[in-house]
Amino acid sequence: MRAEPVGPPQAFHAEGPVWWPEWDPGFGRDGFSALKYVDLLAGDVLTLSPSGSVSRVHVGRVAAALRPRSLGGAVVATERGFSLGRTSSLTDLAPVPDLWADPGLRFNDGGCDPDGNFYCGTMAYSQAPGAGTLWRLGTDGAASAVLEGVTISNGLCWSPEGELAYYNDTPTGQVDVFDWSSATGLTRRRRFVAVGGFPDGLCVDEQGGVWVALYGGSAVHRYTPAGVLDEVIELPVTNVTACTFGGVDLRTLFITTTRENVPDGEQPLAGAVFTCRPGIGGIATRPYAA
Repeated sequence: MRAEPVGPPQAFHAEGPVWWPEWDPGFGRDGFSALKYVDLLAGDVLTLSPSGSVSRVHVGRVAAALRPRSLGGAVVATERGFSLGRTSSLTDLAPVPDLWADPGLRFNDGGCDPDGNFYCGTMAYSQAPGAGTLWRLGTDGAASAVLEGVTISNGLCWSPEGELAYYNDTPTGQVDVFDWSSATGLTRRRRFVAVGGFPDGLCVDEQGGVWVALYGGSAVHRYTPAGVLDEVIELPVTNVTACTFGGVDLRTLFITTTRENVPDGEQPLAGAVFTCRPGIGGIATRPYAA
């Protein structure tokens, strides 16, 4: 299966696509405007149109990841903290104070658990081993560290029933899985599957299959809940960063890519958003419940 670009590249480092119908005032016509993603190192949140053009909102030096808020708008992980957008245009942002002072670290990727807490992990700009931490922003607005010693904290998504959470620390070359419950949080981390490359963002479908973007691998892989590779989506660019299901029927897979580490003049579609219809549906995005 092969993904096709929505339009020309609109970002240098596109990451973290999220589809949420309330972000699209005309939802029901095309659904594309419900898709937001980040141009990470530009510090911008982008909203996609069906033509492939985007609108941008600048949120800081870094826009690492975002999720919808149940109260409207979004929660955005910036370089060292979180911002809460109270409108769908993200123009009214209330920042959470910086969580650390080290300028060598930044947020990278995240997701929400079934209780509506927002998790986002960090990495060093230098990619120093073990420098990163997975943080949890609770629905009460308090932030706490839940997992330390990671290198490039990446894709995080829960199973349809919410009892499992899949997670990537990219240099390990594997996807890990945790047990999760409201009472205990993330526990019993173990390997889910080795991908034979560098796993970046991920999402989970309605059957519990795990879709993994492969940075450096020109592809998205689907693994069954038993960890068996059963689908490969090919892309014409090397560095694939993340994926999510969206569209009016949640059966369109949106895939982001980056120009990072791509030589000038090569891979003209690097940085574009791609889509495909893999014949299976996703699960609705879990919002930040605050």
